[in-house]
Amino acid sequence: MAANPVHRIEVDPDILLGKPVIVGTRVPVYLILNLIASGYSFERIMEAYPGLEIADIVAAITYAEERMRYEEVHDLEYAEAI
Repeated sequence: MAANPVHRIEVDPDILLGKPVIVGTRVPVYLILNLIASGYSFERIMEAYPGLEIADIVAAITYAEERMRYEEVHDLEYAEAI
């Protein structure tokens, strides 16, 4: 089994206010996810951000999946009442 790629993600309060970024960059995980959701291919993302590798993009997706797996979800009506 391959090593967990999340070691490529860094959370540092001094970088983008602690938002998760690709190690050694200021490219946040949310940006990569947004680009994928907008239809960008991995190749197009790497063209736009030349320092990124496929492993970085996979790490961003894996990081998001791991965070979402344990997120507590509430009905929107309940959340608005809080």
